[in-house]
Amino acid sequence: MNTIELSVIIPVYNEEQGLQTLFDRLYPALDKLGVSYEIVFINDGSRDKSAAILRAQFQLRPDVTKVILFNGNFGQHMAIMAGFEQSRGECIVTLDADLQNPPEDTGLLLAKMKEGYDYVGSIRRQRNDSWWRHIASRAMNNLRERITRIKMTDQGCMFRAYDRQIINAINSCREVSTFIPALAYSFARNPTEIIVGHDERMAGESKYSLYSLIRLNFDLMTSFSLVPLQMFSMVGMLTSLISAFFFVFLAVRRLIIGPEAEGLFTLFALVFFMIGITLFGIGLLGEYVGRIYQQVRHRPRYLVEAILEKQVMNNGQGIIDNE
Repeated sequence: MNTIELSVIIPVYNEEQGLQTLFDRLYPALDKLGVSYEIVFINDGSRDKSAAILRAQFQLRPDVTKVILFNGNFGQHMAIMAGFEQSRGECIVTLDADLQNPPEDTGLLLAKMKEGYDYVGSIRRQRNDSWWRHIASRAMNNLRERITRIKMTDQGCMFRAYDRQIINAINSCREVSTFIPALAYSFARNPTEIIVGHDERMAGESKYSLYSLIRLNFDLMTSFSLVPLQMFSMVGMLTSLISAFFFVFLAVRRLIIGPEAEGLFTLFALVFFMIGITLFGIGLLGEYVGRIYQQVRHRPRYLVEAILEKQVMNNGQGIIDNE
């Protein structure tokens, strides 16, 4: 089997309005690179006509196209993991189907990989997002770098390139939930970043709500560091120490001055504050316990309904579609 130099992994979820534009730009851009390549589309349980459009595209370009059809919605990261397991390229590039990152910039990632880097992240040149997403992203980037020591200037951009050895290491991991760019960074020996373009969505709506972004960052924090638990332990110790001093202060004040009704509301405020800290800590601990619970069940991370790919038979004379 001939060696494939480049695999492009594209998760698809309800993207029927923009898929044809993606095809019209992606295939010519990769053809111009002059390398052997494959494009792996993963339909993540789309409820629109995305699966049918991908089937039609496979029929048009079966030589370089592979389509993985999930039988449900398992999330972007699980779709990318399925693409990693089915890819054969020496260099693997992940790209969103919404065309916010220009497919024409794939050559920039590939050129950087040829310089000897094994992981190439991307920084969006001019982000066309709302102001609150800019602020939230910057704040979470700073917090994540302090907690996990993983340095990614723009963690929200999935347009990245990985060496085959890193992909093999990722495939050997059986984590139920993780953040792929951070996991790859932890395996990288010589990572770097480049600036790429960023446009508005061609069609459709963003699949990441505010809740999804919060969940993503919880996964990132709890997957790669115990610092949140350690920080909460320190806060708990400090709160307990302050509470002990305050109790002694109130006891001494009662002996000297006598009963005081005015201090009741201050005591209530402190109690509510400590209850809030306790509930936050229980939730934080629940994040870690929940990850353990998901992992020990050993359920499949995703279910594949069909794989559309071109296969050459053993005698080299026939071509079949594997479904």
